[in-house]
Amino acid sequence: MLKRHLLAGLAALGLAATFATGALAAHDFKVVYIGKNTGNPYFDSINGGFVDACKQIGCQYEFVAPATAEATSQIPIIEAQIQRGVNVIAIAPNSPDAMNQVLDEARAKGILVLAVNGDLVGNESHRDANILPVDFTKTGPNQVELMGSLIGYKGDIAILSATTEAPDQNTWIAAMKKTLAEDPKYKDMKLVATVYGDDQPEKSTTEMEALLSNYPDLVGVIAPTTVGVAAAAQVVQQRGIADKVHVTGLGLPSEMRDFIKDGTVKAFQLWSPYNEGWLAAYFADGVLNGTIKNEVGTKFDVPNLGSITIGDKNVMNTQAELTTFNADNIDQFNF
Repeated sequence: MLKRHLLAGLAALGLAATFATGALAAHDFKVVYIGKNTGNPYFDSINGGFVDACKQIGCQYEFVAPATAEATSQIPIIEAQIQRGVNVIAIAPNSPDAMNQVLDEARAKGILVLAVNGDLVGNESHRDANILPVDFTKTGPNQVELMGSLIGYKGDIAILSATTEAPDQNTWIAAMKKTLAEDPKYKDMKLVATVYGDDQPEKSTTEMEALLSNYPDLVGVIAPTTVGVAAAAQVVQQRGIADKVHVTGLGLPSEMRDFIKDGTVKAFQLWSPYNEGWLAAYFADGVLNGTIKNEVGTKFDVPNLGSITIGDKNVMNTQAELTTFNADNIDQFNF
């Protein structure tokens, strides 16, 4: 099912800004999705889910993003969308708190505010609901376990993340550190550094190279960001050190396929970004037309996804567990 959903959105991928209008006037609302930054292919897949859902629903849709993933870079875009009079602002937040005031302004004007792929951690009251691919409390421990399985649960490891304020990555990193410190299974794994590539290929590459120079005994790098894991893998590939330094993290199959095929990367994880956009659009439609109550415990059906339950803090997930990609299944996915 995941494969079918992802393939359905491929035609819409690769666009920096798109606009889709459907034919069902009764559901004709305006929704904008604000990504973390331009040039990040991860958001192409979420964008595809929004585009295809709005074609089915009849809503008007646009994707926009700032040039960089800095904490305040999305604020002018939010302000512009408020002035434009959109009905729904969906956002992958670059900060857990920098946008609180402007999001409150949007909600005061009756705009439905959704965090999609990330949340305002600790500031959830400034948005209406949150759509995540999976339960993000599982991401950190899952990444530690995957890395442990690759290095025999022993050795120095590092983390290559996005920006210092990225709320989702920081949540995962905190969980990784907790898992490493408290679970005796990982007592022989040592986290020696956490560095930040700002979700930019060039900076991520520089940070990966610095890790290799500064920590000669490094045996593994976890990059919980699609930009970072691809950059780290490329450095390892170019240096021919895949037998010594294991790279894993959260990646796109389309970007990681060659690294899997040549053995640079043994396994990595992710989920269906496409389904996040699909769910967000259908949820927004239901809330706006009164068929879905945005309350904890509410259950509703979404085409292709089945029954969705609104959980604690108004959070919804599109799938139960992370998907692990390796040589056995990588060719089954095309996003």
